[in-house]
Amino acid sequence: MKKMKNKAALTLAVALGVSAAAGIGGNVAQAEAAPQKYLVVFKQQAGLPSGYESLIENAGGKVTRSIPALGAVQVEASSTDFLNAVETSSLVLDASVEKTYFPDVMSDATTETTVQAVPYAGADLYNTYQWDIKQMTSNGASWNLLGGTGKSVDGKDIVVAVVDTGIDYTHPDVKNNYAYGKSFVPGYPDAFDQSGHGTHVAGSIAGNGRILGVGPDLKVAAYRVFGPTGGASTADLAAALHTAADDNVDVVNMSLGGYDWYQDPSLTTQAVVADVLLFNRAIEYAVKKGVTVIGSAGNNNVDISKPGELTRVLMGEDAKGTTHRSPSSPLLIRVASNGEALNRAYYSNYGNGKIDVTAPGGDYGTAWLETRNPALRIGTKRALSSVPGGYAWYQGTSMAAPKVAGLAGVIIAKHGKDVLSPAQVKQIINNTAVDINKPGYDEESGNGLASALNALQ
Repeated sequence: MKKMKNKAALTLAVALGVSAAAGIGGNVAQAEAAPQKYLVVFKQQAGLPSGYESLIENAGGKVTRSIPALGAVQVEASSTDFLNAVETSSLVLDASVEKTYFPDVMSDATTETTVQAVPYAGADLYNTYQWDIKQMTSNGASWNLLGGTGKSVDGKDIVVAVVDTGIDYTHPDVKNNYAYGKSFVPGYPDAFDQSGHGTHVAGSIAGNGRILGVGPDLKVAAYRVFGPTGGASTADLAAALHTAADDNVDVVNMSLGGYDWYQDPSLTTQAVVADVLLFNRAIEYAVKKGVTVIGSAGNNNVDISKPGELTRVLMGEDAKGTTHRSPSSPLLIRVASNGEALNRAYYSNYGNGKIDVTAPGGDYGTAWLETRNPALRIGTKRALSSVPGGYAWYQGTSMAAPKVAGLAGVIIAKHGKDVLSPAQVKQIINNTAVDINKPGYDEESGNGLASALNALQ
């Protein structure tokens, strides 16, 4: 693989809002500077090669985290010569400055603060507001089919891992379906959600109370990677993903993502940075362990199938090089977002070959889409779900992806735990999607609108 010099990447962000984080790293002129974190990915994919610690030390670095399952280490180094030194080794596939992921927080969520548990049959907020769950389940018809609520035919719990901000495991609509939680956030050992995003995702998957999820009998597990305000390193995210796989979860939902910008215009579109390599290895590891991995398409209203054009759209008309949506593994089920009227949501990314299905993630309604008149912004056309202390309307591909994670869970429940491969689950989801927009596969909705009813019939 061609070594990559003069490269930088956009900071990756949770795909909740409709704007991208755009922190771009640059080179430091001084020979010694404040300690910087790097990722080193070795050619040996399973385990770490003999002598790797000496290699890192001789290059001026210190290993701060080892990820032997993925053949990578996180390193701290002050010398700006570290990358040049370590990349000369025949053991190293690639190395780069480690990226940090930050939640992209929406500022206009409408929150209902009264929390009141009600029986499953009396889900008042579902009945009144959850058009998105009704769209996914054909007004609850899928819950009458085998496995439809997420209760497995073999009696084993079907667990969806939520790699996110954690989960409010005391929420009355979530607590009965909460399996367990693990935190990968330094200084925060508890998996409790302090921002809302992860709990919103969890409610869309397995809510069972005033709101309902796609599979109200599924279990959710919190793999917390984001603190209340800070970001998450790639190593933390990769560790969460492979730990979830080792824990034998059935599905992983990753409502997160961003963009990697390769500045050198001579680089081929196949060139990758260490972060991308590590992400892809983590996803591959999970899939080989039998885990179906769901990812969101992103919220920048851009065509993610055209790397050069994506650079100009996100970086400016004069920008060079290629930009890629990350994570971008073909093993993912990548989900775009639609509104109540089955339109592509105004923020949802799209791209030929880059979208598997679409699912309801909310927007402000077609009347607003046509005029952008602020008076026509209908907040209840966003997606309602649980948040710590109550309920909130969010929108984004972050809200669409967990609907498909819930769908994957109920498909598995129909057949039994560890029976279907991730490729089979993906095939069922793609083949049973409802064709919308252009006939056949299209760049905006992929194979169509994900449908629990079709997938379970």
